[in-house]
Amino acid sequence: MVELSLLKGTNDHLPNEQVVREKIVNRIKQVFHLYGYQPLTTPILEMWGVLASKYAGGSEILKETYQLKDQGNRTLGLRYDLSVPLARLVGMNPNLGRPFKRYEIGPCFRDGPIKKGRYREFIQCDADIIGVTSMLADAECLAVAHHIFTKLELEVYLEVNNRKLLSGILIAAGVPQDLLKTTILSIDKLKKIGMTGVRDELETKGVTTDLTESVFSFFSYEGSYLEILDQLEPRVENEIGKEGIEELRQLYLFLQLFGIADDVILLYSLARGLEIYTGTVFEAFLKEPGVIDSSLCGGGRYDEIIGKFLDSKEVYPAVGISFGLDTIYDAVAVHWKRKTSTTQVFLIPIKTLNTTVELATQLRQNNICTEVDLLERSLSKNLEFANRQQIPYVVILGKRDIAENLCTLRNMRDGTEQKVPLKQIVEKLSQLFTNGNQKS
Repeated sequence: MVELSLLKGTNDHLPNEQVVREKIVNRIKQVFHLYGYQPLTTPILEMWGVLASKYAGGSEILKETYQLKDQGNRTLGLRYDLSVPLARLVGMNPNLGRPFKRYEIGPCFRDGPIKKGRYREFIQCDADIIGVTSMLADAECLAVAHHIFTKLELEVYLEVNNRKLLSGILIAAGVPQDLLKTTILSIDKLKKIGMTGVRDELETKGVTTDLTESVFSFFSYEGSYLEILDQLEPRVENEIGKEGIEELRQLYLFLQLFGIADDVILLYSLARGLEIYTGTVFEAFLKEPGVIDSSLCGGGRYDEIIGKFLDSKEVYPAVGISFGLDTIYDAVAVHWKRKTSTTQVFLIPIKTLNTTVELATQLRQNNICTEVDLLERSLSKNLEFANRQQIPYVVILGKRDIAENLCTLRNMRDGTEQKVPLKQIVEKLSQLFTNGNQKS
């Protein structure tokens, strides 16, 4: 007999979890639609050459990418995010109108360290804008994030930076071009492992002690978003650094217009690891400490990848944001009451099965999620079942009631009952759910 086990880093999702997960996805979709993003899908499997391209995620992420062969001996990979497949799709469809605003929700895979908030298989919910260079697009991504977390009843703060500023700082500190990318990856870990950890890592990469201290001299500034920029500006005189500072100032103006600037922090060591990012980068974290330490979403600007996939000189500016469903679920599960069912009404026939099934059909035709007792249980056991499943309403149909053209409507939240004319029960339930009790 096969030993039944679950691969570490993957999860089954029973109804009490999946109901919550779908509720999260529905709220995310609602916000995506509010901001004008349109749905699309891409395959889970991609050609390895696409995922491994130097214009994709880079060597760090490639270490965690699943690789396999098909029967034609082609090398394939499981997608590790939704951004690279999007870049490939846009590259294959160069005539898409601009701006092209899309969202996609689907599974991704990474063979990396497993911990709470990080899994082998996970669902990402992405929104991207293709064809806009203005910082308005970057600010909109942050506004979308803020709106989503407000809708999910989560208090978050958003960390932002610009890769151009980070590159400009390292150039100003004297980091040579051949060490720039690897130094950025180390500096990105400042928040996580501190200066001591980064110092040790840079030493293993061949960065001298004097150079490391020169770099660190730029990362001691404190203050508000704009105050930090004011302190950095006199020291970062190279063109790329100046451009990064200017873009961050423009971004801040739009964040103020969106009304979310107070929840945005400038973390100017942030790089987000992936080499695809060319400008703005951002992440969101819970304000409540100790619940989830991982970021709930992340993203940034990647202006070069699509054009390089096309081997084209044309610029395809792009910015996007990605939400991790599994991590968000872990965050909301702390506060949200789990529901085990999406059923709104449970029908209990007492030797009145035919009439009950007919009523169930009418309710479903009126978009009321309806379940009927299929096991001919006693009334008490059916009420226990409905209560356990957190079904808000029960309709009891007995022979005497039906003879009088009545039914019994029971509110499972407070236990109250009322007799309702059978011809009016559909309208009555429709009104109840329309007036604020409808499931979200």
